[in-house]
This record gives sequence, C-alpha cells and structure tokens, in this order.
Amino acid sequence: MATFIVNDKTVTVEKNQKLLRYLRDELHLTSVKDGCSEGACGTCHVLIDGKPTKACVPQTDKLEGKTILTVEGLSDWEKEVFTFAFGEAGAVQCGFCIPGMVISAKGLIDTNPNPTREEAAFAIRNNICRCTGYVKIIDGILLAAKIFREGKIPAPSADDWQVGSRMHRLDVAEKVQGYGQYPDDVYLKGMVYGGALRSAYARARLLSIDTREAMALPGVIYIATAKDVPCQNYIGHIKKDQPTLAEIGEVIHYLGEAVALICAEDQETVEKAKALIKVEYEPLPPVHNPQEAMAPGAPKVFEHDLDNVQAVRRISRGDAEGAIAGSKYVISETFHTPWTEHAFLEPECCVAVPIDNGGIRLLTTDQSTHTTQHECSAMLGVDYDHCQVQNMLVGGGFGGKEDMSVQHHAALLCYILRRPVKFKLSRQESILVHPKRHPMDMSFTLGCDENGIIQGVIADVVADTGAFASLGGPVLERACTHAAGPYAYENFKIEGHAYYTNNPPAGAFRGFGVTQTCFCMETLLNMMADKVGISPWEIRYRNAIRPGGTLPNGQIVDESTGLVETLEAIKPVYDAAVAAGEPVGLACAMKNAGVGVGLPDYGRCKLLVEQDGKVHIHTGASCIGQGLGTVLMQTVVTCTGLKRDDIVYERSNTWIAPDSGDTSGSRQTLVTGEACRRACKKLVEAMEGKTLEELKGTEYYGEYYAKTDPLGSKVPNPISHVAYGYATQMCVLDKQTGKVKKLVAAHDVGKAINPLSIEGQIEGGVVMSLGYALTERFPIDENCRPTAKYGMLGLFRANQIPEEIEAIVVEKPGLNVAGGAIGIGEITAIPTAPAIADAYFRLDGQRRLSLPLENTPYARKK
Repeated sequence: MATFIVNDKTVTVEKNQKLLRYLRDELHLTSVKDGCSEGACGTCHVLIDGKPTKACVPQTDKLEGKTILTVEGLSDWEKEVFTFAFGEAGAVQCGFCIPGMVISAKGLIDTNPNPTREEAAFAIRNNICRCTGYVKIIDGILLAAKIFREGKIPAPSADDWQVGSRMHRLDVAEKVQGYGQYPDDVYLKGMVYGGALRSAYARARLLSIDTREAMALPGVIYIATAKDVPCQNYIGHIKKDQPTLAEIGEVIHYLGEAVALICAEDQETVEKAKALIKVEYEPLPPVHNPQEAMAPGAPKVFEHDLDNVQAVRRISRGDAEGAIAGSKYVISETFHTPWTEHAFLEPECCVAVPIDNGGIRLLTTDQSTHTTQHECSAMLGVDYDHCQVQNMLVGGGFGGKEDMSVQHHAALLCYILRRPVKFKLSRQESILVHPKRHPMDMSFTLGCDENGIIQGVIADVVADTGAFASLGGPVLERACTHAAGPYAYENFKIEGHAYYTNNPPAGAFRGFGVTQTCFCMETLLNMMADKVGISPWEIRYRNAIRPGGTLPNGQIVDESTGLVETLEAIKPVYDAAVAAGEPVGLACAMKNAGVGVGLPDYGRCKLLVEQDGKVHIHTGASCIGQGLGTVLMQTVVTCTGLKRDDIVYERSNTWIAPDSGDTSGSRQTLVTGEACRRACKKLVEAMEGKTLEELKGTEYYGEYYAKTDPLGSKVPNPISHVAYGYATQMCVLDKQTGKVKKLVAAHDVGKAINPLSIEGQIEGGVVMSLGYALTERFPIDENCRPTAKYGMLGLFRANQIPEEIEAIVVEKPGLNVAGGAIGIGEITAIPTAPAIADAYFRLDGQRRLSLPLENTPYARKK
C-alpha cells in the first residue's frame, strides 16, 4: 500500500501494481498511453517529483509520498500553450506519442526556460515518435518555451482554412491534451477482456485443445476455439488464408496463429488462463526462407497447395536483352533488403460492443473501417447492419494495420457473450502478429550508352511473404512495376516471385515494395554515373521522365510530372556540398498515388447538413496520422466558402460514411479529396439563395473512380496509375564522424493542400528510412520467432537525427483532380536509403548492397 499525490489529489493505492495500470485502469487518466509496457517507447511518461518517468516501470508501492503529474493535471494555461505551440509547429500526426512528449517538454522547460535545440532533443530522447521525424516536435517545444517566457500566445501563421494554408491540424487539441480516444482509452460498464493463446510452433499439426483447467480459473468467462466461429473461419485481404482460429487436424502456419481465445474479467486473468490451456501438437519442420521454400521437396506451408509460391509477376516491354547487349556500359549487382517492423506507437486494440439489433459495433484502430466490416461480418455470418465499425483515433499504421489483428477476435467474443470486450495486443504480440515489410533478394542489370542514357534494365526479385498472402501479391507487383525508376526508357524486363514461409506474414509497409527495388536501381545509377564520368545528379537529369514522355511501363505521363523540378530544387545545395568536398549521396524515386493497375479504386464522400445547422464530412477513409481530416476541412472551406466553424469532420464509420477504400497507396488526398470536391460542388449549387439552416437534413454525395488499365493490358500505352509523385533526396555526411549531417528531400506534391503537414510527412518518412538504411533490424531465430523487443529494433531517437533535415515542397500543376494534389505518404521513405548508401561510398569507397548498411558509425554488432 502507498499514499501519494496524482494531479493535486491524494490517493491511497492498496494493490501493488504498475503505476501505468493504476493511472489508466483505476483513475482513467488516459493521456498516459500504453505503447509497450517495456520501458522503451515513452508514451506513458509522467512527472514524478518533477522528473519525466515512464509510468510502466515503477510499482505503486514504491511511490509513497511522491507527487505525480499527468497531462490532465497541467494548468489551463499550460494546456493552451502546448496546444498552440505543437499545432503551429506541425508537431502532431497520429498523436499517440504526444502527451508523453508534452510531459518531457514540461520537465525540461520547468528547469530550463530557454533551452537550445540540442537540449530539447535530448529531453525527448526517451520518447519515440514514428510519424514526425522529431523535427517539428522539437520546434514545438522551443516555441512553447518562448511563449512561457513571454507570457503571450502569438497569432497563428494561418487561420483562413484555405487550400494552401499552413493550418494547425484540426485534432491538435485532443491529441496534445490527451482527451482524444484511441480504442484502448475506452472503458465501459461491464467490459471484459480478451486475449489469444498462440501456437507454440511455427509449423505443426494441431491435434487437440483441452480448456477445462483454464475454464475453472476464477474470472474466466469463456474460451473460444475454431468450433465457435459461426461462419467463415478463414479471412484475408485478397486470399482467405488466415484462420480466425486454428482448426484441429490442420497445420499451423506461424507462431502468431491463434489457437484459442480467452475472455475474462481482467487482463491478468486472461494471461493466467493461457498457461492452463493444454494443447497437443505434432511438430513439423518449418520453412525459414525463400531458398528453403523453393527447394525441391520442400515442406509446404499450406499443405494442400502445389508449392510455396504465393505470387509471380512478370513485366516486359521492349527488348531489354538486346538493349543491354548493345550498351557501352553494363553493370550487374545483387542486393538484399531486410524485414522491417512498422513500430507504430499504438499497439493494436479493438473494443467490441453489443448493439440493440443483436449485432455488434467495433471501435477500431485500423486503416479501413469497411474492410474490417467485410472481414468480420463474413466471419460471423451476419449482414452489415449487424456488424458496424467506428474508427477511433489511430496511433499510426504505415500499412501495418491493413490486416485483421484483433478486430475479428473481439467481434467473435462479443457476439458470443453479448458483453463489451476489449482485445489488445501486447507489444511483443504486435511485433509477432501483424505483417512486416517484405525482405527481398534482388538481381539487377543496367545498360547505358556512352552519355549515360539508360538503354535497358533486367531484374529479378525474390520476396519472403511469410505465413499468409496478406498483400504480398500487390506488394510484389508494385516492387516490379516501379523497379525501373522514374526514367525515360522502354526496354525493361523483370520477374518477381513471393514465397510462403513460416515466418511472420509480410504485407503493406510505407513504400509498398518500391522501397526495396528503388535501393537497387538508384545504387546502380550512381555506379553508372561514375563509370560514364558524370555526376549522379547529371545522369538523373539526362534520363528523367518529363511531361509527355513514356515510362518503362508504357504510360505516357501528364503535365503534373515533376521529377525534373525536384532535381532542380536540390541542385544548389547538392553543388555546394560537392564543391565543399563533402561526401554527398543522391537518389530519386517515383510512387503511384491510388491503387491503379485496373483495380477498383473509388473515393467517396458525403456532406450532411445536420440539425445543428453545420455541414458534417463523412467518408469511409481512415485518418491514421496523415492529416486527412484537415485536408478535407480545407477542401470544403475552399470549395464552398463556408467558415471553419460551419463544418464538422466525422471519423470514419460504416453506417453513415460511404466506403472510400483503405488508407494506403498514398491515395486518400487525391481520391477521397476529389470525391469531397465533387460533393462540395453539389452543396454550393444547393446553397444558392439558401442558408445552411434551410438545408437541414439534406445530403450531398461525391464519388470519384480512379480508372486505370490492368497490368499486361494489350494497349500501346496503358494508364497504370492516375498520378505519380516524384522525389529527389540527398544525404551529406560529416567527414570527421562519418555520421549523417544533413538530409534534403525535394518532393513534387502537385498542389500542397497544407504545406505544414506535407513538411511533417517528408521529415517523418526520411527519418523512418534513415533507420531502415542504418540501424533497424528485425531478427528472426531458427524457430521463426522475432527476437527483438521494441527498444532493440534500432529506431532513431530525437537526439540521433541529423543536424538538418530540409523538406522542399515542389508544386507542379497539371493534375486535373483533387485540385491538383498528389499523395505524399509513401514516397517520402523511398529514395532515402540509396542516397545514404551513396554518401558512404563517397566517404570511404565501399559499395554497400545490403541494408542496414554495414561498417558505418551506426552499425550494431551482430
């Protein structure tokens, strides 16, 4: 037992427990986030006697006489200052890390009212952010300190909510002050807790499950096995190959596969019950990698399949072999890129609630409410009215929340028991369960003429897609279609294979396969520049795709094509670095916006004038931190002439909002943005001579179909994608330390809806791939088990980022939808690694063809 003070109130805690659990579960101070419960991420920071401390570490019995402060306990003035400062700086994206950042910032400013940039970065060194790249969080801390010193909040840099303005995001206050709700922040009367017992083997035949001893444990309510699934047991994005629960007699596919679901009165009892369930297996030899998977006589991950091939993609245009044979210069190399963990700050969580019609409602943190609805309703065997989904705040995704993780399990327990169920993954479960970035082995051959003009490219890609298909086929396809790079040539041939293994599944990850093949093509281009005797900048400028040109996939690009402009934007700083003798690396990239390749791709938006006399924006598109709600708000204000206070942005749900597809493929700003613009046009027509008060109860629907041609279309110049974004990035190393000193990223975004948000996306993507290039590892042992904890993944921290990260926003008109806006979410992370790799070659003459790069000051001992 201990007595201490929490936010100026004296409390006595009888049961010894982690401070985090007490603050959240008993006091419901939900600004204190549970990001890892391992003392690694910093989302649970509180002040204990004025010192920032991770609340998941201390036990309550050790806190006698201490004074604890959470964000809820800040003064109104402090809340106002931090909200303004973080909004003005653009420091907030998904927001899950932000209350912890605010606590660390307060701890700094209370003792050092005028900190330097280095001191601010050091103060948040124990707070991980996966979205922002830290630059704008540090900006926000310094601005907050300035306001506290001066005692006055300045005017915002913009307040008109017009397209093109540097607006504060509309969700800043709820994320800074911690009152916005993620699913784990929901506490309901009568709520119970769910968890999964997962397989003890990566590959084994499930023989029997005995739940009797676990069911006898006090507090256990129900244990579900495959026989309890009402309808379709198998789910999956494209291929239904993921069992909701493993079936007796069937072969287990990986260690994350759920064998039984436990529902109990509290999470502690759930964990105890797992240990009491007796499971009998017939262990089988696992498949560890694609080389084993493709070997003759290899064990089959899916025993009824012919082999372990999950997907094959072949693309050929022109005569690549002939072009390369006739080239003056030819370079061939092999490359390897690793598994990567998304490491979003919010672990997966879903709260399932029974509704009056006998169905359920899911409160989720995922990348598409409608996809979740489709998967879970099919599993339960109910219609959509009986399986409703509501997005809460989403604490980051980056592709890792596209698949079902907890939603279907929460849905099943709630449907059976008719009680609210919270189902959450621990951080280690999250690391095991959700799909990762595909590791790839790639061989590339590039041929150029004497002037460095690309003649042809031939490539081969082998990907490990892990235990399930997930989005392995589309990822492989995008890796292949974009492997040619953003250049003007037409002799291109590539073949890609993705193989099932018994590793954790691989699926969508920021860049969607392009991150891997771009590393190869851009590295070869840098090598070719040296061979030809021109600069890396010059070889790209000579080969760059320009408006009206034809890409290697055959598509004729439109006037919005801005690769040249990104090269020109970066040239002055590139030339200056070269002239100063600094080790500098360069790389370019392109990335589609929208699904493309002939697949259905709809943006949908509904504007409702509700009884409050305001326009409510409804779309099925999820906002996962990229700022979609703010984009749509600025679009509506600009297109209708209404004021910000006349408009309400509603988070995605399935019973009002129309399906607008997954938040993936850098598509929502373009596809849903255009749907929103079309809905606005109808609203403006209705407003002629009428007020919103007179339009109460009316609805205005907009839809946009991003029509493209299927892969392999028999047309001369197929339209593979409705739009592409282009980028040039460069890296400068410090010659003395060998560390990254400066990163510059120039990105063509079409029309910048909110330049402040775009800069934040660029900075965040660059820092994410800084880790991909240099420090991040996702080791998997001989039992196909990931072995790293969150704190050992190698994520960059605020005091480790380069001195300068410069985001250059290039606006190139020409796209005739969505006001000309092109998505930015994915491409920011694509060219970073090859730019860094080339900078290290300029430093020491060593070509590095695998990631993370070896023999750098960042490299960890294996």
